[in-house]
Amino acid sequence: MARYFVGTSGWYYDDWKGRFYPEKLPRAKWLEFYARHFTTVELNNTFYRLPSEEAFTKWYDSSPPGFAFAVKVSRFITHIKRLKNCDEALGNFMSRTTLLKDKLGPRLYQLPPGLHRDDDLLTAFLERLPRELKHVIEFRHQSWLVEDVFDILRRYRVGFCVFDMPRLECPLLATTNFAYIRFHGRDSLYSSCYADEELADWAGRIAELAQNLDAVYIYFNNDIEGYALKNAEAIKKYLA
Repeated sequence: MARYFVGTSGWYYDDWKGRFYPEKLPRAKWLEFYARHFTTVELNNTFYRLPSEEAFTKWYDSSPPGFAFAVKVSRFITHIKRLKNCDEALGNFMSRTTLLKDKLGPRLYQLPPGLHRDDDLLTAFLERLPRELKHVIEFRHQSWLVEDVFDILRRYRVGFCVFDMPRLECPLLATTNFAYIRFHGRDSLYSSCYADEELADWAGRIAELAQNLDAVYIYFNNDIEGYALKNAEAIKKYLA
């Protein structure tokens, strides 16, 4: 039976103070508090810069056994190099993230919206990825969302990132032994709250998908007003 990892995209939001974090709780204790409520978090700051070794070590030490960190891969690799000529950057990134040891979850590669389908580019990039680690690709252009691309992911045992967001439709599927799902907001990007009825429907479909999987990673990226927290808690109950 699949294990569900449910959390949010990031945990370090100022407007969550008082709404989620106790007013007097030091920021250095926020991750420890967060991890009492959720079993995973998606590291988003790694997209903008590579955190120090000390930071990764601190995150590991501040979280309980069994906690999972998904790590969003550097935009230098996905948006600037656009998956080409990035072996050195990829190696540096992979080496740093392994400091999370047994708590290291999938590495998320979010492709830019302007990057259209290119099977040769995708295949060449997947060839570079270390097979012993978990990887997942989030496509942001409709041209990628076809069965031939999913077959490439299956061939390399790389995950497909299911997403929910305005103006782009995405199928619910898994291309390896885990599923990875990101909720960005149905009505407005990052800033709309999902209704309980929507989450109940999602939970039913996710449970069906999970029947033959080892794990399902679910992240809410609608952090405005703490919606991600509310929605993550709700879907946890529907999946219980």
